[in-house]
Amino acid sequence: MLQTIAAVNQAVNNFIWGVPAMVCIIGVGLLLSVRTGFIQIRKFPYAIKTTIGRMFRKRDASDGAMTPFQAVCTALAATVGTGNIAGVAGAIAIGGPGAVFWMWCSALLGMCTKFSEVTLAVHFRERNANGELVGGPMYYIKNGLAKHWRWLAAIYALFGVLTVFGTGNATQVNTIITAIDAALNQYAVVSDKAMATVNLVIGIVVAMLVALVLLGGVKRIGSVSEKLVPFMALTYVVLALGVVLLNLPRLPEVFTSIVAGAFNPAAFTGGAVGSLFLSMQKGVSRGIFSNEAGLGTGSIAHACADTKKPVKQGVFGIFEVFADTIVICTLTALVILCSGTSVNYGQAAGAELTISGFTLTYGGWASLFTAVALCCFAFSTIIGWGLYGSRCIEYLFHTDKVVRPFLVVYSFVAILGATMDLGLLWSIADTFNGLMSIPNLIALLLLSGTVAKLVKEFFAKEPQ
Repeated sequence: MLQTIAAVNQAVNNFIWGVPAMVCIIGVGLLLSVRTGFIQIRKFPYAIKTTIGRMFRKRDASDGAMTPFQAVCTALAATVGTGNIAGVAGAIAIGGPGAVFWMWCSALLGMCTKFSEVTLAVHFRERNANGELVGGPMYYIKNGLAKHWRWLAAIYALFGVLTVFGTGNATQVNTIITAIDAALNQYAVVSDKAMATVNLVIGIVVAMLVALVLLGGVKRIGSVSEKLVPFMALTYVVLALGVVLLNLPRLPEVFTSIVAGAFNPAAFTGGAVGSLFLSMQKGVSRGIFSNEAGLGTGSIAHACADTKKPVKQGVFGIFEVFADTIVICTLTALVILCSGTSVNYGQAAGAELTISGFTLTYGGWASLFTAVALCCFAFSTIIGWGLYGSRCIEYLFHTDKVVRPFLVVYSFVAILGATMDLGLLWSIADTFNGLMSIPNLIALLLLSGTVAKLVKEFFAKEPQ
């Protein structure tokens, strides 16, 4: 039975994350870019000025809402995850250095896709019975399209609920366990016999921390995210930049391998990766999976922002993809390629490749830092996806009374993630994650005219 489920899931997964999905996501991103006059390029200075400027402006949000900065931190909390460390390493190992170039290309279009998702989410959001702002793909489908499209919103919400337990929680906790176990083994702190007990304790602690944050409502989620995300991202960026600076003579060669390797992978992988299409596929899919542009999930957090200007919040979407993919993912790639760590091209790899890049440059202590970074990244992802799941289940049941029981169950899933083998669950969650993109992309396609209209009206009034 399990073999049949695994086979069916693998077939669906290969289709969802294969060529058709990439064509659809890139196609919708290109259409939105054209209809908005490539706003992600044209208004990029405005986006950076607006987002960076508002980050340092302290103010309180109204009841049931977050500040715009808290909203982007919550979205980044779910987006900046273990994929930024392990996923990029996997893309380089299978697709060669050129995969990084295609990851940049997908991010360029992804900026506009995420901008559109956020803009629509704020424009079509509602207030629930508790007075909290709620929005996201299910709401811009419900309020932006005709009534006969509402089934599409329900499908998105259903896939969202099915995805959060795997992608958002269990697999993230499993990553925390892997990172901590590796650090404990390196320094022989705990015996192999006691490791299972340690993992159980870690799972219980994570479950309690997740419950503590999520049951506090959107204000507590926003408050934790705005402190955790900048800290973990800046620490990672500083140490990754250190690796680049200490290996600066290799940088020109690395950039050559990224750009030239995008079109001729075999020249930089010793022939292990010879397919241009494979390099493109790994880079694009990694970019999409990392920044979630096209999945619509981040817009659920942005819809909670205390703002009356959808387009102004939308530019945070541009910043979000830029920070996640162009900055953090690129730095991970440079850590691997500049450090000189050995890459077995054509063979699967994960976080161990990134850890190797840090330890080769800094020494053994860097494995402890990477373990802490993975823990922070994974925990922030659990919090962000908890918010997404609660909004999806609230939409499905048309009441917020199901939210607290859902969050309690969601929190306890952390214990399963800490103590069980998650091979098949991870794969199934990955499939549902991809399935979420289908209703969202249909909605973005049908509402592209609305996005273009909102952009035109906003910039006609907004001083530049």
